[in-house]
Amino acid sequence: MSVAVLDTPAAQAATPPGVPGLPRPPTPAHIIRDDAEAIAVAQALARDVIAGAAKRDRERILPVAELDAFSQSGLWSINVPKAFGGPEVSYATLSKVVQIVAAADPSLSQISQNHLGVVAAIRTVSDLAQQSLLFGEVLKGVRFGNAFSEFGTKRAVDFATRFTDGGDHVVVSGRKFYSTGALLAHLVPIVAVDDEGRAWYAIADRNAPGLTVIDDWSGFGQRTTASGTVILDKVKVPKTHLVPGYKGYETPTADGAIFQIIQVAVDNGIAEAAIRDAIEFVRTRSRPWVDSGQDRASDDPYTIQAVGRLTLRLHAAEALQDKAGRAVDVAVASPNADTVAAAQLAVAEAKILSTEIALEASSTLFELAGTRSTLADHNLDRHWRNARTHTLHDPVRWKYAILGNHALNGVNPPLHAWS
Repeated sequence: MSVAVLDTPAAQAATPPGVPGLPRPPTPAHIIRDDAEAIAVAQALARDVIAGAAKRDRERILPVAELDAFSQSGLWSINVPKAFGGPEVSYATLSKVVQIVAAADPSLSQISQNHLGVVAAIRTVSDLAQQSLLFGEVLKGVRFGNAFSEFGTKRAVDFATRFTDGGDHVVVSGRKFYSTGALLAHLVPIVAVDDEGRAWYAIADRNAPGLTVIDDWSGFGQRTTASGTVILDKVKVPKTHLVPGYKGYETPTADGAIFQIIQVAVDNGIAEAAIRDAIEFVRTRSRPWVDSGQDRASDDPYTIQAVGRLTLRLHAAEALQDKAGRAVDVAVASPNADTVAAAQLAVAEAKILSTEIALEASSTLFELAGTRSTLADHNLDRHWRNARTHTLHDPVRWKYAILGNHALNGVNPPLHAWS
């Protein structure tokens, strides 16, 4: 199928703050048949969106048309269960899809991150009627954004946003930040707590009265994710769209590992892009060092060695990502303390290496390519900016702690969205 991106005016201008959301797609999204098609569609999409990625980053042009092509391609429903008409691809395949898109445009790929995680959570915690309703929306091409994180609370797991009962609906009030994808979503899952302090996903219509999305994301990396502020002023959400997210962490489930492996894949995609651009620059633009005795920079033995190291480390990170995906599949199929812990540990290993190679590759790029690679025209610093920004989603030092505590003391990882 074609996933060509249209060069529309909407795709060439940043959405101003506080504007209404995008209309829902006029036609249903494609439904992917199997894992092989998911990979092929991701590769086709990546070829279409890569050309404008550097320009979008430089000028902070939100990927409106690119996002429409992405979600209409069927890639946003690949973890919908087969029982509800979805492809239900493996999480090894899903993570590879995320990496392929991230290697072309990591901001675009990150926008899908929370959508895919929420789809997984609905499978875990919703009853059959709610699953049928919400999965049906996803299969049509409806995009979930997110309104999860908050400023001002003591810890990331503490939420001031609350909801009250309104009969057939709930009423949500609060303020969120880091709301990746909310600006361009059709539905916005809001993490809000009830009177017992339990966290739910209240999935609001993007254009619901009282829901305002402000495009104020100013991070130096992942610049076109629109990860800004969401203001919630007595937003009404029907109870059909109130998902008991807390249930995903009351007992062992793969929900946290799924959120995490998607982050792994984004980071590996950034590393892949940095290595690709380093190789291209060395081959076509860099000069050999005066002492190398070579006519081409690509024949410099130290450059060859460095590229070999980066390639090896990326392949190792990808292997751990694939291993983690298979462990997640086992935990999804048979969730218990052992399978979930195995998935969390495998994902923690993958997260460590994906973080390290993303940062190493995006920095080493300049050492190998030379001074001219720092010129603004090339915008190669976007790889490091993207890596440094995205790898801060959670501290990788705690991944080492998880692995060490399990190896030494037999302690399973904690159950939450960051583990």
